[in-house]
Amino acid sequence: MRVVIAEDSVLLREGLVGLLTRFGFDVVAAVGDADALVAAVAETTPELVITDVRMPPDFTDEGLRAAVALRAAHPGLAVVALSQYVQHSYASELLASGQGRAIGYLLKDRVADVAEFADMLRRVADGGTVVDPEVVRQLMLRGRDPLDQLSSREREVLALVAEGHSNAAIARILVLTEAGVGKHIGNLLAKLHLPVSDDTNRRVLAVLAYLRGQR
Repeated sequence: MRVVIAEDSVLLREGLVGLLTRFGFDVVAAVGDADALVAAVAETTPELVITDVRMPPDFTDEGLRAAVALRAAHPGLAVVALSQYVQHSYASELLASGQGRAIGYLLKDRVADVAEFADMLRRVADGGTVVDPEVVRQLMLRGRDPLDQLSSREREVLALVAEGHSNAAIARILVLTEAGVGKHIGNLLAKLHLPVSDDTNRRVLAVLAYLRGQR
């Protein structure tokens, strides 16, 4: 079975190459970004693509977007997203492509048996669908009001953030330490699916989610 791997981590990429080769797969290309993935598929015509979700240059959803485009361009191509995270953007589109056949979405930390992993890849290549239950759970939660997941204290903190208060001001108002406020903000950002990054606009996005929930 001809396979293309897309993974920006060199160690993990080479580890996958070795693992798949040991289980009889023919790895025809192993690349580190989404553009190289698209080019490799065009050049090597694989039967299966295994791609990370977050890759250069922005480390957001490049892998998923490339996978959706590849499925549209090559309807018979089997694709497995292998990620550290459940990336909501484009995940539903990928899983719905090709009428849900020959598709998989697995979480790296939850792959506990390499032989089972290889078997999952073969099932996807044969037209099956393999999706980690945690992926399904998080995608189902996506349709709900994200504020429902916040604790009462997290809602209080978010309301004060929406009013423009700094962490120090919130700490004074709620009689908390600044470290405690920072922890609450980190938790609520995670629950709102705004993961840690260098983007300071996450507070703005959280406020927007709060304001939508107040309508």
